[in-house]
Amino acid sequence: MCSFQTEIQLPGMMVQDAFDFFSDASPEARGAVHTRPEVTEFILDAVGWRKKEEDLVSLRLLEPSAGQGDFLVPAADRLLSSTKPGNMDVANCIRAVEVNTAALKVCRGRLLDLFARHKWETRTANRILEHWLLHADFLTAPLHADFTHVVGNPPYVRLEHLPKELLRLYRSQWRSLFDRADLYVAFIEKSLGLLRPMGRLGFICADRWMKNRYGGPLREIVGNGFHLHAYVDFTGCPAFFDEVDAYPAVTVIRKSTGTSTRVAFRPEIDPITLSRLADAIYFEKQHPEVRIISGVTNGSNPWTFDEDGLLSIVRKLESCFPPLEQAGCKVGIGVATGADAVFIGNEEQLDVEAERRLPLVTTRDIRNGAVNWGGKWVLNPFETNGTLVDLGDWPRFRAYLEKNKAAILKRNVARRNPIGWFRTIDRIHPGLTQTPKLLIPDIKGSAHVVYDAGAFYPHHNLYYVTSSDWPLRALQTVLSSRIAQAFVAAYSPRMRGNFLRFQAQYLRRVRLPQWADVQRKVGLDLETAAVSGDARLAATSVCRLYGLTDSEWKILGGEPGSPRC
Repeated sequence: MCSFQTEIQLPGMMVQDAFDFFSDASPEARGAVHTRPEVTEFILDAVGWRKKEEDLVSLRLLEPSAGQGDFLVPAADRLLSSTKPGNMDVANCIRAVEVNTAALKVCRGRLLDLFARHKWETRTANRILEHWLLHADFLTAPLHADFTHVVGNPPYVRLEHLPKELLRLYRSQWRSLFDRADLYVAFIEKSLGLLRPMGRLGFICADRWMKNRYGGPLREIVGNGFHLHAYVDFTGCPAFFDEVDAYPAVTVIRKSTGTSTRVAFRPEIDPITLSRLADAIYFEKQHPEVRIISGVTNGSNPWTFDEDGLLSIVRKLESCFPPLEQAGCKVGIGVATGADAVFIGNEEQLDVEAERRLPLVTTRDIRNGAVNWGGKWVLNPFETNGTLVDLGDWPRFRAYLEKNKAAILKRNVARRNPIGWFRTIDRIHPGLTQTPKLLIPDIKGSAHVVYDAGAFYPHHNLYYVTSSDWPLRALQTVLSSRIAQAFVAAYSPRMRGNFLRFQAQYLRRVRLPQWADVQRKVGLDLETAAVSGDARLAATSVCRLYGLTDSEWKILGGEPGSPRC
């Protein structure tokens, strides 16, 4: 078994890879999540690493994050079942990389037991494992691009949890590490680059990269050089032994051309069901739960799979109406402080001048559909022109900050800005407090849009919408509707409990007519529905605003015959 770490020269510095950082890390620190065996077998079948139909000794499989062998052991079992004990040709069939010492030790032990069950001599098995196992950082390990199959469950590690030098190294090598990406996108990028022509990758991982902003570069890589052969949504399915915040999807990507994608949603986690689904994917057979969709990949654009038949309606509206912000609206997010315990409190806790605090609205304050203020304030270290205040002009504010300086200085924003150490992460715009706005919590099962007449500043887990053209009450009805939810559902990854992310990047995708083009009666009904809470009037007015048919309304989830569009 090979073991090495590398040093890479970046301008002005020599950087080590992740070998030291992850080699002794806990499973949580290195983003290890164990896949259930039924799902592992399904992925192996779906990519064609199969027991009966393929001559596995002529193929080469890569597992880029082997862990304790969740994928590697069953893959090796299939390989050893296809040949006789002692056939040294199998040494070239598998390559597995793992950076963690303890996990690799467990994996090696499981493989030795497997060889023993297949009647291999221990000495020969150890020789094979020296070829198969590589103790290294996959993202920097030198590997030849000659694999027919790549399978696995790449690590879930947020980039901000990596050492700065290591993150800089990774960003210099992997185009997909864009914005606030997760490390698994780089694993996908490198793995795709290691495939032979017609080779297949089968990964299970969070689906965020398929829809959100940071996944754009990786989506473009897939769209320009590969074929998205299959997508299986495992939202709500027990695919892992551990719970994860964002439910996963299995993608099968082939190094070839092609425009059709075989799509399935939330299969039962049992061997027979998954085996039949894998056959339908690999052999391209008909299956009652598999649909074929064309044109999923399109440059860096988000991928949508039209589970509920909503995509045709979304696409129609996208062709007819401008995005929200082109219709005179603006989407923003509330303030992040980096130290809420210091910057946020009630009036007695924040012993500062009245001018240096603003009334803060949080998700807790709007749970009942209106603002019921809980009495929290947020410190405001900014002048109206965006500059930081002179603490000498505000003695009580200065004394409060000095008292809490140790906690404030622990924040990255303070370390990066020693002169402005007391600033919040986000700049505060005091005028937003008095601006009428709509407040929308991030994670919800359905749209929850609350009107603020202009009295509060939003917290960072609230998005807000303002408009120079649209009356906010009319806009509230639209953004609370099934139309807005359809747009968010098309582009947002699903979270635990089937919740959606109502983030700015998804809200901006909602299409909206120009207010000047809205019929006067429809506009008045939209406003009236929001003020009165008349759900039927809201549905009817939204239906007429967008010109929906009865059948389209039913697809959106409306009750048959109500409203009449």
